[in-house]
Amino acid sequence: MQEHAEGHAEAGNKKEQAQKDSKNITIKEAEYLKLKEEAAKSGEYREKILRLQADFENTRKRLEREKQDFTRFANEGLILDLLNVLDDLERTVESAQAKHEDVTAFLKGVEMILAHLYEMLKEYGVKPIEAAGKSFDPHYHEALMRVEDKDLPEHTIVEELQKGYLLNDRVIRTAKVKVAVHKGDGTVKIEETDTDK
Repeated sequence: MQEHAEGHAEAGNKKEQAQKDSKNITIKEAEYLKLKEEAAKSGEYREKILRLQADFENTRKRLEREKQDFTRFANEGLILDLLNVLDDLERTVESAQAKHEDVTAFLKGVEMILAHLYEMLKEYGVKPIEAAGKSFDPHYHEALMRVEDKDLPEHTIVEELQKGYLLNDRVIRTAKVKVAVHKGDGTVKIEETDTDK
């Protein structure tokens, strides 16, 4: 009988503990409906966010694929134009070999191809850097040699050894040049200024 009473007391304790753990709160019906409505809106917002995240991820992947394709095929137009120049060169060489044309005719054909190539590069924004006779500028020129020349101002470019090029006004290859220098007698000339007096 005592076991039965202890079991009954234990069950009562568990029920009392469960009641403590889950409290009933009384609120007005209007507040309850408002909370229910906000919970529904919250669920809608969550769904929208999940859809937006998925859309964003899909857009990011698509843009990455497009970027890769652009990088792979960006030079397609330039390559097609270069293939035309290559065709012209091949025809000129074949014609010279088959007909044993004289050197001047062959040279004329090569000059025409060069003119075509320069025009094509110009259309793509490529232009040569002016060098010979200009003052040396390390942004555009690379001095490979220095030559003593007292007839020219110092740092004047005497000769262009390799052409430099700009692509849309940005240096893509500096001009390799030979620069004039004046050989000094080893002394340093110091001029007196007003501040030294």
